[in-house]
Amino acid sequence: MHEFVTICIMAAALGMDAFSVTLGMGMMGLSRKQVFRIGVTIGAFHVFMPLLGIVTGKWLSNQFDVIATYIGGGLLLIIGLQMILASFSKHEEGKLKPVGWGLFLFAIGVSLDSFSAGLSFGILGTSVIFTIAAIGVISMIMSWIGLIIGSKFHSYIGAYGELLGGLVLLGFGLKIMLPI
Repeated sequence: MHEFVTICIMAAALGMDAFSVTLGMGMMGLSRKQVFRIGVTIGAFHVFMPLLGIVTGKWLSNQFDVIATYIGGGLLLIIGLQMILASFSKHEEGKLKPVGWGLFLFAIGVSLDSFSAGLSFGILGTSVIFTIAAIGVISMIMSWIGLIIGSKFHSYIGAYGELLGGLVLLGFGLKIMLPI
């Protein structure tokens, strides 16, 4: 029972992280199809990354946890800066789109913390199936909620949505890299 509660709390925390970061992405004014696809992609990465972390956690020391955190924060910084710069550009072709490589980089950045969590779960020897299912499903649902709320907010702030979204991602990237 203790393991079940621990895993659910961790999955909710990882889901809240995905929620807060997708608020920024949602401000780009996404279609329902894009929201669905982004949520599923983030959920899939939140299954794959902790699974990889669990397997890796059996061999690696806690030092790798710090590296994964910095990589995740760095990716969010890069994506946030790119969104901020793109918000000042009148050209559509230079903007990061939540498809292809843009979506791939975004999903990796959001899910690297679940890799770190997977390292811990791997060391503790938790139930692999339940752990990755809980993290993946909760993160996907929380991502959808964040994207939907962000896109609703976009309709109120118009053209400044991408700038604000980039600032949100930049802030979370800094928060991850510089724990206060």
